[in-house]
Amino acid sequence: MSDLVNALTTLGLRHTAAHLDDVVALATKRRWSTTQLLEHLAESEQQERTRRSLERRLLRSRLGRFTPMSNFDWAWPKRIDRPTVEATLRLDFLAGARNVVLVAPQGLGKTMIAQNIAHAAVLAGHHVLFKTAAELLLDLGAQESARGLGRRLNYYATRGLFVIDEIGYLSYDARAADLLFQVVSRRYERRSLVLTTNLPFSEWPSIFPNAATARVVHHAEIITIEGESYRRRVAEAQQKSARAIASH
Repeated sequence: MSDLVNALTTLGLRHTAAHLDDVVALATKRRWSTTQLLEHLAESEQQERTRRSLERRLLRSRLGRFTPMSNFDWAWPKRIDRPTVEATLRLDFLAGARNVVLVAPQGLGKTMIAQNIAHAAVLAGHHVLFKTAAELLLDLGAQESARGLGRRLNYYATRGLFVIDEIGYLSYDARAADLLFQVVSRRYERRSLVLTTNLPFSEWPSIFPNAATARVVHHAEIITIEGESYRRRVAEAQQKSARAIASH
């Protein structure tokens, strides 16, 4: 059997090679015909390759752990366009290379929504990348040559979906603003961006040239969320509970 295992591995049928004893036992027990055995092998290999592909896309997305939308409290924000959010989660915007911009103060779930959009895109077979604006600018700013910078800009331009989180949380100098503009420009009308920001559009000129702002919002779903911080509510409830326990 070892020669057969090696041959299967060489052919790229690693799942079959790893489970060969089980496959043979199952085929014998069920008295499969040659065609039935081949159908089983083809199906199991396809399922395994699909699983491995999903794992690779999730790993490369840099998404990490996140809270699913099933835990989102739709009743908490004072203003949120739920149908539009749900449409973005269905990835309706990707076909037209449209952008999604989530505008909200801290603690209202814009990053959570962006993470769930990214996860849905990975599950749908897209190559996704999730980064904070600070991580993006740190990477681009660290490139020591024009060629190196060009390669990184091309990398960010070619991801199927690029999510840039927390734009506007830090002040940007002219070079940082220019680098953001280059990323936006290279993706413009080619591939979608999802951006989250705590800044209203009136303050965008402080981080983006006007041309970049125009390219972000053109062909974009703008989702504005208003209300009090959900995280603050949770923290206050926990503090209140702790005080109540301590008083007893």
